[in-house]
Amino acid sequence: MQRAVLVGCGAMSRAWLEAAQTIEGLEIVGLADIDTERASARAAEFGLTGARIADSLDALLTTEHPDIVFDVTVPGARHDIVATALAAGCDVLSEKPMAASLDEARDLVARAEAIGKLYVVVQNRRYLEGVRRIRRAVTEGVIGDITSLHCDFFLAPHFGGFREEMAHVLLLDMAIHTFDAARLMSGATPVSVYCHEWNPKSSWYAEGSSAAAIFELDSGAVFTYRGSWCADGLMTSWESQWRLIGTKGTLLWDGHDGVKIEIAKPAGPGQFFSEVAAAELPPLDASDRTGGHLGVLQDFIAATRGGPLPETVGTENIKSLAMVFGAIESAETGRRVDISI
Repeated sequence: MQRAVLVGCGAMSRAWLEAAQTIEGLEIVGLADIDTERASARAAEFGLTGARIADSLDALLTTEHPDIVFDVTVPGARHDIVATALAAGCDVLSEKPMAASLDEARDLVARAEAIGKLYVVVQNRRYLEGVRRIRRAVTEGVIGDITSLHCDFFLAPHFGGFREEMAHVLLLDMAIHTFDAARLMSGATPVSVYCHEWNPKSSWYAEGSSAAAIFELDSGAVFTYRGSWCADGLMTSWESQWRLIGTKGTLLWDGHDGVKIEIAKPAGPGQFFSEVAAAELPPLDASDRTGGHLGVLQDFIAATRGGPLPETVGTENIKSLAMVFGAIESAETGRRVDISI
């Protein structure tokens, strides 16, 4: 039986515990939060009558000696929590972003590698079926080689709490999901970015609720992002609206269940436009892990038991984080920024 503790009992912890309770051989032995009443309430909600309640990770490490730490704290606490858990010899699964800076992310990756422990990030949206099916289509060459990806993300959530006071809130807290999906769909790594960030006068966020970015990829393709967290009316899906253009045709995804693909025939003499024909998404196979939080958690637990490295392990997820901090640097300086890990 593996022993796990969870730190940070806010709203996101519910999805984590729902997923964790489906994993055989995994026991939640402790919950920590600076508000112990909140931790107690979460324990009661999930019937964790034997779990110890504490106000810090240190307290749980001392008494419960866990194998695994689930870090669901706010981004500013990430480095301390993960570093402490690794120092105690625990494998760690954390919320995104994996760190509050690229230097902190590099440090955590180095710490995990030095002691042979896992540091994995919950990049749950890459485990959604729609993202996986598009990745399958690209892998199988349905629309040929990808030449560009374009996405729109327009929502208007009133979170309250820390997000409405965060610097670079859209880029740092949400855009990483979209950037990570672009990496997965394209199979390419971004090498540079130009980004403009602003805060519309209608915004209820302190700053940075809207952004537009252009990424160059190592494949030669381009990825463009347009997003806002204060865009009332005609909102997109949380997964964005996507257009992928390839050498053979185009794929559209509405972020829900709507996918359209058109494959073009080479234009003949005198033709103004090429003829196009509809195509279908290929089916997923057993290697296409889905399931959101559960999919990530299953892969993480399998890795702690000797299975393959999860695809969101720190050494890989830092590439998505580098996109975020490259975009932030570009927004702050007004210059194109090279992305390096």
